[in-house]
Amino acid sequence: MKQKSTVALFQYWDRLRSGRTAPKRTEIEPADIKTMLADTFILERDLRGDAVFRLAGTRLCAAFGRELKGFAFASLFGHADQGMAAELARGGFARKAVSVAIVQGMTRQGRTLEFELLLLPLDSGSESPRALGSICPFDKPFWLGADPVVECAIATTRVIDPAREAAFLPTEALLAAPPLVPSDENLASQEGARRRRFRHLVVIDGGRGE
Repeated sequence: MKQKSTVALFQYWDRLRSGRTAPKRTEIEPADIKTMLADTFILERDLRGDAVFRLAGTRLCAAFGRELKGFAFASLFGHADQGMAAELARGGFARKAVSVAIVQGMTRQGRTLEFELLLLPLDSGSESPRALGSICPFDKPFWLGADPVVECAIATTRVIDPAREAAFLPTEALLAAPPLVPSDENLASQEGARRRRFRHLVVIDGGRGE
């Protein structure tokens, strides 16, 4: 997962499940994820066995230029990727699989934008399976919402093992920055160097002669 909002939603879901395969759908409290609601959605399986949007956030609907409630999840994708999109949803319903994908959206005017898709299973019984998810853009260009996304393509997909959450969260190597004012200990390591302090500065005489 590459986006903070995606990681935050996953961690919220992981805390709720508390070691179970998935949390119950009744445990999801919109107030707990209010800062992420605009990009989140809930899928349910309809009578045909297709994954459809039960709920969808306002920013998500604006990005696609329509109210998504009732539409098939696979309808967001081009014909070549609809089968894979449907399989991702079925994996969440039947196998309680957690998946993340990078998708590229194309707008009506031919613009492109990458999104991060997250699918999280919910425990709602075998008769009415549901999944919680989010679709977050990597960028927020000025035209997003005005030029609607009409088709998405799946670039990469990955199934996540929640038990190894840390392996999938973004990590950055931290580099130790030198202090703004050299310490006496650091200065002492410079053998033979003459130094004098001027206010908050330490001046070290170099070896260059006049």
